[in-house]
Amino acid sequence: MSTVQTTALGAYPLFRRGKVRDVYDLGDRLLMVATDRISAFDVVMNEGIPDKGALLTSISLYWFEHLGHVIPNHLLSTDVSTLPGLTDDERQVLAGRSMIVRKTRPLPVECVVRGYLAGSGWKEYQSSQTVCGIALPAGYRESAQLETPIFTPATKAEEGHDENISFERSAEILGQDVAERVRDVSIALYNAAAKDVAGKGLILADTKFEFGIDESGEIILIDEALTPDSSRYWLASSYAEGTSQMNFDKQVLRDWLETTTWDKTPPPPTLPAEVVQATRAKYIEAYERITGRQWQ
Repeated sequence: MSTVQTTALGAYPLFRRGKVRDVYDLGDRLLMVATDRISAFDVVMNEGIPDKGALLTSISLYWFEHLGHVIPNHLLSTDVSTLPGLTDDERQVLAGRSMIVRKTRPLPVECVVRGYLAGSGWKEYQSSQTVCGIALPAGYRESAQLETPIFTPATKAEEGHDENISFERSAEILGQDVAERVRDVSIALYNAAAKDVAGKGLILADTKFEFGIDESGEIILIDEALTPDSSRYWLASSYAEGTSQMNFDKQVLRDWLETTTWDKTPPPPTLPAEVVQATRAKYIEAYERITGRQWQ
């Protein structure tokens, strides 16, 4: 089964290449292409995960459709056949993994919402009983549900890890009004999504959103939305407070890498076929549980 690791379009210049997405400049719009690249410990693996880009795109499309009442988003179309200058091969590569989106001025803050205590939030809580400077009650255990979801912003990092910051620092970066707006919208998006997946046997532990300001000055939701790459989804039936949970993402990959002697710097080790297939299966299960649709 083949993968799409990189894309190269003759008709359009590359606008930006991230760990997963290739973004092209269409002039008045952008073309976002989700490849099958996968990273772990901030290193992109040599092997891709078949269908990963299409799965992530399909999950984002589900959420853009179901959360449009909370805030507008940047999606214009998924129909790459409308783009002039593409070859038949390019159209075939782009199909199912591409979004034509509005251009915006991205806000330089990741908008993270946590409903449960996990990851870097759990580590900070253990040392200071805070998460991003927010004081929490004593007695929480790992993976515990918080009394109310909390907004814990982070600065975006082109390389390496994002850095958690306080809300006050986010207000200094964005301005008080914008910071309050994205905080309130982020929590509303999280609550709506968490309620949606709760009926499907999933727990949305935390997630991160990105926002941009469009040409009319409106704040809109951009990038991906509530995919397993930007969110922690847990299976409700196996949830147990006091221990780490199995995520619907690349945890299979990370767990395997931890069994090797790899020092987490490039180049990464070659991934066994069974790890690639098990990781793909997790993404497919996430898609099917979140959307209620069968992956074709």
